[in-house]
Amino acid sequence: MKVLKGRTAWAGFAAGAVLLFAVAPALLSDFRLGLLAKYLCMAMVAVGICLAWGRGGLLTLGQGVFFGLGGYAMAMHLKLADAGPGNLPDFMQLYGTATELPWWWRPFANPVFALAATVLLPMAVAALLGLFIFRRRVRGAYFAILSQALAAAFAIWLVGQQATTGGTNGLTDIQGFFGYALDDPVNQRMVYLVIAAALLLLIAVARQLIHSRYGELLVAVRDSEERVRFLGYDPANVKLVAYVVAAGMAGLAGALFVPAVGIISPALIGIVPSIEFVIGAAVGGRASLVGAVLGAITVAWAKTALSEEFPAGWTYFQGLLFIVALAFLPGGLASLAKTVRRRKAGAPDKAPVVAVGEAA
Repeated sequence: MKVLKGRTAWAGFAAGAVLLFAVAPALLSDFRLGLLAKYLCMAMVAVGICLAWGRGGLLTLGQGVFFGLGGYAMAMHLKLADAGPGNLPDFMQLYGTATELPWWWRPFANPVFALAATVLLPMAVAALLGLFIFRRRVRGAYFAILSQALAAAFAIWLVGQQATTGGTNGLTDIQGFFGYALDDPVNQRMVYLVIAAALLLLIAVARQLIHSRYGELLVAVRDSEERVRFLGYDPANVKLVAYVVAAGMAGLAGALFVPAVGIISPALIGIVPSIEFVIGAAVGGRASLVGAVLGAITVAWAKTALSEEFPAGWTYFQGLLFIVALAFLPGGLASLAKTVRRRKAGAPDKAPVVAVGEAA
């Protein structure tokens, strides 16, 4: 049975690679491929949410923080590269009063440091927060509220630092990506391919974790934390690993989002984007990696398509999607076929894999 599941997973992985690397570039225009690259970044965040929420019961409503940390780390390096050695980024010359680069910007001039920071910085912040939260046994709705408050505080701080972070505008007009001009369609396709490869890599890492002994322990902590503690494991450490890994995935997504879109701003990392990340995973199926990825892509595409027609009502539609998914299809669209089969057979629906506000 395990061999069959493994073969099915590899077949699905290969099919996804063909779709991303061959079919999409061949059928989509440069503009549509750029939009798909943006959607794939959202899907990368959903992979981490699937691990933390779908398997561990951690309703992470603050993934925008880690997405933003990775995005700003990448954007800072690219802005410095665009400005040239010894020069200030354009927005600092316009809004800033300093004549030299702030000290905390200087390390990001090094490409190795900047690349490492896009993943390690979000993971470090998540580790510090997680140690404080999980050691105090904060769980359920309280954990969700704290993570959401963090996203709001981070966005407010960025807005207030206009001279060093670009304020409300953020870091815009990013023109190059490690020596490649982003206005060149060939280079834009290269960025898309990098993002597609990163998504497949994160799916593989998450699947390995889910099907490992750690994945089983994470589910055990979600279902009965006290029993796991009685068996000699520390549930705080188990949840911390999932939280930190999900943060690193969100940071990488934010870093790759910057060259795909050319901008990072507080509007992309506050409370609303954090909730949108969760909605995508919930609609697709937070307990399924494929479901979470497809759900994130679908919700992101719907936002782009429908918000043009219904700019004032799209937010309400998003909220309705989230409520309907949790109330009537807790397993998301990924569980739709199984739910239909059970109802045709007359069997009662099974309890959802993870309930909102379940042990965190």
